[in-house]
Order: sequence, then structure tokens, then C-alpha cells
Amino acid sequence: MKNVYIVRHCKAEGQSADAPLTDAGLEQADQLAEFLIDRNIQSILSSPYERATQTIAPLAGKLGIEVRLDDRLQERLLSRQSHPEWRERLRRTYDDLDLCYEGGESSRTAMNRAAAVMNEVLHSEDNHVVIVSHGNLISLLLNYYDPRIGFDEWAALSNPDVYHLTFRHETPSIQRIWPG
Repeated sequence: MKNVYIVRHCKAEGQSADAPLTDAGLEQADQLAEFLIDRNIQSILSSPYERATQTIAPLAGKLGIEVRLDDRLQERLLSRQSHPEWRERLRRTYDDLDLCYEGGESSRTAMNRAAAVMNEVLHSEDNHVVIVSHGNLISLLLNYYDPRIGFDEWAALSNPDVYHLTFRHETPSIQRIWPG
């Protein structure tokens, strides 16, 4: 049985790759470490974005585990251009997984890169793994396993958030476990 904990980063100062956690986000990262400390974590994979690595640093430090950065866990780029109606545009990409805006990435493309990471985790020797990423990519990964998870579930994500995926077979049981 594999236990994979999908973690959305804590509160951050912005959306850029180098945006750090806020002071509240740093406190949340400590709380997250305490929340996950007794779950027999064997490996940690993270988006290389600053807010993701800062989120998991306290847990990695307490466990003495090196965080492996994986570019495939970066947030999905919806479009290279800023649009005032970005939320509606995002909603449409859950209805049409192949919809792709100028310079952006379709939901299916983002989903498949996240699923490739998960596939490697499922074929690894580790049975208790943490994956740290970003809201849109996490919701798409969850959608890969359960198509009922979509825009509304993305909108309901908190910073941080934690989903526990238990794999006994190919299709996991998915449970949101973060108490926040």
C-alpha cells in the first residue's frame, strides 16, 4: 500500500517563482511539519518554487530527509498574458481539458506531467511520500484520479492544504485531511 500526501504550499507573498512565504505562512509550515511528523514519511518531492520549498523545509529538517525538487511540480501557467477574467478562463479549462490559452498550458498537459511524477512515486520503493505543489496543479492531479474534482474543489483549497491518497490498487482513495 502506498500513502501519498499531496501538500499545497502555505500562504505566500505572491505568485512568482521566487515569492517567499509570509510570516503566517512560515508558522503554517511549522504546523504542517507537526501534522505530518508521525506519518512515516520516507521521501519528499517538491516544486522548485520558493513557497513550496519553504513549506516543506521544517518537516524535511525534522526528519533529516533531503527534498527532491522536480520541475514537473511547478504551478500550471494558464496564459502568458494577464486577463481580468482569469477565474472564468480557468473554469473553462476544467470543462475542456485541452483548452489552451496563448503561451499557457492545457489542463491535460499539466495533469499528465503531475501524473508522471505520481507514477514514478508509485513505482518507487517508498510507501509514504509527500509531494508539495500548487493549487491548480494539485486539483488537476486529483482530477486525474477522480474526474468529479474540478474548479469548485480548486476554489475550496486552502493554504496550506493536504490530501491523503491511499493506493491499494491503481485507483486511490482520496481524502482531504488538513484540519484548517
